[in-house]
Amino acid sequence: MSTTAIDSTRAVTVPKGVKPTPEKRRGNRLLIWVFLAPTVIGLGLFSFVPIIGSFLLAFFRWDIITAPEFIGFGNFVDLATNPTVRVSFLNTIGFVIVAVTLQIAVALLLAVLVQSKMPNWLRTFFRSALFFPLILSAASVSLVMAYLFNQEFGLINQILGWVGIGKVGWLTTGFGAKIVVLLVYVWQNFGFTFLLFLGGVSAIPKEVYEASSLDGATGWTQFRQITLPLVSPTMLVASVMAIIGALQIFDQPYVLTRGGPGDETRTAVMVIYESAFQQLDFGLASAIGIVLTVLIMLVTAAQFQLSKRYVFYG
Repeated sequence: MSTTAIDSTRAVTVPKGVKPTPEKRRGNRLLIWVFLAPTVIGLGLFSFVPIIGSFLLAFFRWDIITAPEFIGFGNFVDLATNPTVRVSFLNTIGFVIVAVTLQIAVALLLAVLVQSKMPNWLRTFFRSALFFPLILSAASVSLVMAYLFNQEFGLINQILGWVGIGKVGWLTTGFGAKIVVLLVYVWQNFGFTFLLFLGGVSAIPKEVYEASSLDGATGWTQFRQITLPLVSPTMLVASVMAIIGALQIFDQPYVLTRGGPGDETRTAVMVIYESAFQQLDFGLASAIGIVLTVLIMLVTAAQFQLSKRYVFYG
């Protein structure tokens, strides 16, 4: 009786499939393309076509008014000999080194502090408060900061005056302008990195820390030998995203200093904007964009290559 039941069940649950007709298959394919068409068309018009157009435009001299003139690698030669372009790339690289280091360090430190022995309601408050600057417009934040750091009537100088410090030219001196741009950028962007690290730190089992405490490990030893290795995959993701974002900085220096004083805070993306929309040299702007894109790709590839040594996936 059991054998018959099993046989009858097999006969019911494994029916013979019915092949769709050619018309049905064509209809399914057509339906798939109908749903994919908006995304494919959007990516083509607003992503792939501009990328290809920018690459081709780098080999032409074009000011929109006259017809494009093919000059080969002339724009890249001008780029290599242009002192403003050279200074902007040096400023960008220096900014990336300092800003990303500070952003990673502050975000990791705050993530460890928030995760360690803190009530859930307070942890939720810090998550929201530290992430909040990221949802604000970079231009509006920079505009407010420009007033705060104004040499004559800024709130920062007024507070410094109360303790006997004279007016500081935050935005009128090279060093001061760099400090302000750096602080504003890091303050607004480290919230996302903080959340990444908070997720990585919270995923570490508490038993690992408890076992290390029994062996006499202190807080610094636990951080160096447990926390850092176990959050290294998160650090890789955070550093890659932070470097890519910092290499494209534009809003903060443009609104705060317009690249000044002189060229002290001028960045690569600012030179792209100025070349294209102020000097109408779209070929040079495209060439700078290509160089910046290649730089981003090389730095990202180097990060993933180095990650084989310092990222722990155990």
